[in-house]
Amino acid sequence: MMVVLGSAGCSDQANNNEVMAPEAATGFVERQGQTSTSYMVAAATQDAAEAGARILAKGGTAIDAAVAVQAMLTLTEPQSSGIGGGAFILYWDNSAKRLSTIDARERAPLRATPELFLDDQGQPPKTFWDAIVGGRSVGTPGVLKGLELAHQRWGKLAWAELFTDTIALSEVGFTVSPRLHQLLAMDFHPGLRRMQPAADYFYPNGEPLAAGQLRPNPDYAAVLKRVAAEGTSAFYTGEIAEAMVQAVQTSAISPGLLSIEDLASYQALDREPICASYRSSYEICSMGPPSSGGITVVQMLGILEHTPIAEVEPMSVDALHYFTQAARLAYADRNRYIGDADFVEVPITQMLDKSYLADRAKLITEQDMGKAQAGEFGLLARADDQALEIPSTSHFSIIDSYGNAVSITTTIEMGFGSGVMANGYLLNNQLTDFSLVPEVDGKLVANRVEAGKRPRSSMSPTIVFNKDAQTVLHVVGSPGGPNIINYVAQTLVAVLDWNLDIQSAMALPHVTNLNNFTSLEQGTDIIDLQQALEQKGHEVRVRELNSGLHGISVLPDGRLFGGADPRREGAAVGN
Repeated sequence: MMVVLGSAGCSDQANNNEVMAPEAATGFVERQGQTSTSYMVAAATQDAAEAGARILAKGGTAIDAAVAVQAMLTLTEPQSSGIGGGAFILYWDNSAKRLSTIDARERAPLRATPELFLDDQGQPPKTFWDAIVGGRSVGTPGVLKGLELAHQRWGKLAWAELFTDTIALSEVGFTVSPRLHQLLAMDFHPGLRRMQPAADYFYPNGEPLAAGQLRPNPDYAAVLKRVAAEGTSAFYTGEIAEAMVQAVQTSAISPGLLSIEDLASYQALDREPICASYRSSYEICSMGPPSSGGITVVQMLGILEHTPIAEVEPMSVDALHYFTQAARLAYADRNRYIGDADFVEVPITQMLDKSYLADRAKLITEQDMGKAQAGEFGLLARADDQALEIPSTSHFSIIDSYGNAVSITTTIEMGFGSGVMANGYLLNNQLTDFSLVPEVDGKLVANRVEAGKRPRSSMSPTIVFNKDAQTVLHVVGSPGGPNIINYVAQTLVAVLDWNLDIQSAMALPHVTNLNNFTSLEQGTDIIDLQQALEQKGHEVRVRELNSGLHGISVLPDGRLFGGADPRREGAAVGN
């Protein structure tokens, strides 16, 4: 399916049209939660979860395991994340009782301008794929820098030891999963067949990789050997960096601006976490800007505190109604105000103020409110964001034997990213998370392209603590583009208000609203509520809502309970 952009170059959020899913749904498999006594990894492939668990079994920390998980995901789930992309990292240091967040988000090239996606006539791309495919959409990858910074602070095992499993599997070949095969067979990313070397890697002899086939990746193994021995300087300078720049600047489709200087100057950044109390019993923490996920999830919960959602029947018409109205109000603020806080003022304190959220909740009635308006915070007039924002992403959650926890959401944006491949991994198309137009009706967009800026993201890695913020209770997050916020918020409501275990919560049918229409997950019982919601004034659409939640809970007796989203191929592995 192709999405044609309107005259403003905007996406579904602005035009109320159907939005393309970041990855196609590939089935629903019933999963059982896993219990362990010492440590747990929940990640998007069995190989990745097991690689992380082996590191923990050796006495490694959660961040040691995270490096191993990300390395393996780059190989075994190449469509969703990788070292050619970026990530947000939440890390709980249990001995210091401190939560830290690291921004390893991609960055716009230093030569980028607000007109990056406009043609000579000042018009944005005519189609979705015109913006996505090729080198123009590639931002400076950040995930390795973020992981290295975290490992320097909280790692216990040697850096080189964390890549051993992935190097070995890259050389002998990983087993192609049914999901990867299906996405390739359906030509989900139509630019992939037109881009070398990606075409030969994913479509050998013109045919998509077959499920169960072994696919070696010696180029990736060679990169990891260098990174393991030399650190990330081997990735951000020298031959590996030059190959990335060459691939982007000479892309067969839409050559881009990535430069050696962009790679050499990239730094992962410390950010202040977004934290707020919920029902006086919990502290919810996530990422701050350029993530919009943390603020928007916390806003939704802060609004829902003032509704009866905890008292109504779970997943009832009333529950869905309250949830979607809170989503409308929170997304309205998100689309107006959130961008990279190094470039624009983000009114975080005002957006999370308890009295403000209580006032917002008063706007909820028994009928759908329609398009919610953003709050007013005394800032210069801003236009609503006009980004494509449909990232392909992965999330993993880890708790180690020391009580440390990590929640990481990691992405290359669209499924298979830009289609540009270098050194055995795909490069992101993260720049399409910026607004494709810098201003609307003379008002600047907060999330416009600027040199060195990081695009706004919906990624919402989350850790839930007890009310004094000293004890980890739940670690969770999801892929899913702008719907990530809804997926994470719904899971939190299910666990904290409806007392479901985290596996059951993640398996619930999804409902979403991005301040446009209410979506109900296709193929689930929730669609039976369509008529009742329509009687409340909702515009309802039945759609695939393809999350990839991975979560871990700490049970009252100290055991760990982990789960994986039944919509994807993930696993929870522990001991």
